Amino acid sequence: MKFCVLGSGSKGNATYVEAGGVAILIDAGFSGVEIERRLAALGLAVESLAAILVTHEHGDHIRGVQALARRYKLPVLVSRATRAAAGAVLAKIDEYWQEISAGQDYEFRGLHIHPFSVSHDVADPLGFVITHAGRTLGYCTDTGITSRLMHHRLSGCHGLILECNHDLEMLKNGGYPPQLQQRIRSKEGHLTNSDAARFLIELIHDGLEHVVLAHISETNNTHELALATVQEHLRQHACTVGEPCRFALSLAHQERVGELVVLAGS
Repeated sequence: MKFCVLGSGSKGNATYVEAGGVAILIDAGFSGVEIERRLAALGLAVESLAAILVTHEHGDHIRGVQALARRYKLPVLVSRATRAAAGAVLAKIDEYWQEISAGQDYEFRGLHIHPFSVSHDVADPLGFVITHAGRTLGYCTDTGITSRLMHHRLSGCHGLILECNHDLEMLKNGGYPPQLQQRIRSKEGHLTNSDAARFLIELIHDGLEHVVLAHISETNNTHELALATVQEHLRQHACTVGEPCRFALSLAHQERVGELVVLAGS
């Protein structure tokens, strides 16, 4: 199994996942042209994609979905509530729509996809666990809290894409108005660096290979601070990335394509 965060943040989100010769996107929050450009940076073409999997209806996650689906005849795997909430942005995908639902396993061309509920201020926000040939990738962003359900679903993953959105002090002391600050801090908002770190510690197991910190705010966080906060929590947990915690830790970026990660045995 291979995966790469093509871009992550408030201006656009898309992640490439490939296993068993089947490639999909989780979200397409950039324009179709930009998605094509970012895939090309990996030496890939949009024609190699088999489907688009959608987390929720915010524009930074679905901006390019309809155009790509119609241009390349790609199935769009999205819940009924999310599609309805998206309105005109996903109104013209009837012939490509395949309905998914939280808690219901979905098989797509050899990929086993399990959608699970997360907590965000949208109609039906989803995270995903994708499994193929014994390798598992977990995707969990755009959630204000973590839950037992999220822990249960993500605890055995070999690869993990986890939100590490903001630093609480930067948010408090920044320029966002109080109402927006409250939205971000709420249980239907986004995870702080410390939230993400504590959750990651709960998810550590011997088979965890690579963790990508994603959806890092450009206004209320820095990549350096996100990484340092997570590493400090790991240190306090007597875990140094690489040894004895034998997983790699990397960062997703808004403006550029991230690392192409290949999970062992893929």
